[in-house]
Amino acid sequence: MPCPESITKRLTESPRLWLFLDYDGTLAEFAPTPDHVQPDQRVVDLLSGLVKSPYMRLSVISGRRLSQVKELIPVPGMLLAGTYGIELFTPEGKYLERLDYQTIRPILEMIKPVWQGLIADRQGFYLEDKGWSLALHARFADESESDQVLEAAKLAAARAIEKKDFRLLGGHKFLEVGPKIADKGQTVKYILDRYAWQEALPLYLGDDDKDESAFSVIKQHGGIAILVAAQPRESQADCRLESIQSARAWLEKLPHLIKAANAVVGSD
Repeated sequence: MPCPESITKRLTESPRLWLFLDYDGTLAEFAPTPDHVQPDQRVVDLLSGLVKSPYMRLSVISGRRLSQVKELIPVPGMLLAGTYGIELFTPEGKYLERLDYQTIRPILEMIKPVWQGLIADRQGFYLEDKGWSLALHARFADESESDQVLEAAKLAAARAIEKKDFRLLGGHKFLEVGPKIADKGQTVKYILDRYAWQEALPLYLGDDDKDESAFSVIKQHGGIAILVAAQPRESQADCRLESIQSARAWLEKLPHLIKAANAVVGSD
């Protein structure tokens, strides 16, 4: 289902656009494992074209580590956010860390060996250490076994983070423990507040439940939220694009829409 004309109309009436993008599942297909980092040249070319527009600012907010995001998107002039926005790389080339790493890591070091023990000698599980968080993937595990292991992992982590500034993120065959500010909604708010751009329309494209908090913040700021998903589902998004390919094609049109808006403004 393409986004309705009302969305296009809002874009053609907006002189500036603050574009926020998820990466995996939105711009590119999911990798076999989280540590598989292979840039997609089609994505690099797309973002390289978008960032050239003087009427647009771009940011990619990913659950991946910032080092991976930088490798996947070697495009100057963008704001890149890793681990849901705990770590940032600005368009000017500056690194920002929104927490003290040394206050976070000891808790994760308590949880990590427990999770490692739970998946030892089991097939289809993968423990990803992002530094700022730990993620347990069971994508290729047996369904019943994954449920059992993830539930045990959740209980163990919950005990370790009790009354501390951490949270657990769930999902299909997935569990992650990390700081509470590892949240895409909080990150979008942080970026919009810190890098305010007058008259810019916020726009966010994302594909899963981790993007819903960002959808909410974007809409609170009068922006547009777009879900990238093959099937309809409950979401705060304003509309849905059915595939990664559809999302890329839609994004390619944005510079022309914003340019048209500025042409109208210039003719008034």
